Amino acid sequence: QVQLVESGGGLVQAGGSLRLSCTASGRTFNRYPMGWFRQAPGKERDFVAGTSWSDGSAYYAEFVKGRFTASRDNAKNTVYLQMNSLKPEDTAIYYCAAAVGLGIPRRAYEYSYWGQGTQVTVSS
Repeated sequence: QVQLVESGGGLVQAGGSLRLSCTASGRTFNRYPMGWFRQAPGKERDFVAGTSWSDGSAYYAEFVKGRFTASRDNAKNTVYLQMNSLKPEDTAIYYCAAAVGLGIPRRAYEYSYWGQGTQVTVSS
């Protein structure tokens, strides 16, 4: 079993920055591809970014590319999502998730473990 806990959400003005963190239980965290998803009220859960366990390579959704940076520190069992140039449309609950497999899955059903989410609100 893997337990994920997100932190770092909050209220920020448009153009500001936040850094989300997700800490996982277990001592083999480096073996899990990790993803960040977000879900706004009335919307589907969308993939935001992900990192591979093998080399830390990242993949980003088009709507955050150039603004967000996903990274991981396997020694700390933690993944991060640095969010810059935030826009009101970024407002959502952000979830981290862990997959079992290779590469960087981009669909929610490909992830086995989920955190409870952290609220990000961007005001205009």
